[in-house]
Amino acid sequence: NWAPGQFLPVITNAQPKELQHFFWGFLPEWANAESSFKPLINSRAETVADKPTFKKAFQLRRCLVPANGFYEWKTDATKQPYRVFLKSEKLFAMAGIWSSSTQADGTIRHSFSILTTAANKLMQDLHHRMPLILKPEEEKIWLFEQDTAKLKMLLKPPYDEELEKVPVSSRINAVKNDDASLILPQEVQRDLFSDI
Repeated sequence: NWAPGQFLPVITNAQPKELQHFFWGFLPEWANAESSFKPLINSRAETVADKPTFKKAFQLRRCLVPANGFYEWKTDATKQPYRVFLKSEKLFAMAGIWSSSTQADGTIRHSFSILTTAANKLMQDLHHRMPLILKPEEEKIWLFEQDTAKLKMLLKPPYDEELEKVPVSSRINAVKNDDASLILPQEVQRDLFSDI
């Protein structure tokens, strides 16, 4: 049960053979200890190549964020969490960018942000955005390609047909809950007054 502000595993273009743990909440290299810059957990695929905050990282510091699923909440009468995953149940990689910045104690913090894109059909009833999921053959391109035009071709909504979503327990809302039962499908909890 991962959440922003935690150190999560990533694979970077700088050290692609190592699984490193970076802080989920991007801080640009110029955001030093004295700055009031708020860490950014996501960066929009449509603007990541152009925004000053992200441009250098997009060009030079890209990463893969491995996962077996992610969560999104449907907010209607109740706030129902859903797990989104590959139908094959295989691991996948989300596109990310990373940076290194100096903290107040002089240490270097490596941080990252997950790219988001417009939601595909599967996700549209949950949220208008979703993580940018790379196909296996796109992962090396994302890490090592130098041509930004070719990189931009990857910045598109993920494929619908290979993804699935299921409602899961609202226990996922608390980071302290971290066990295998959190990924098990649950019945959607209905509003008692929804049929009145």
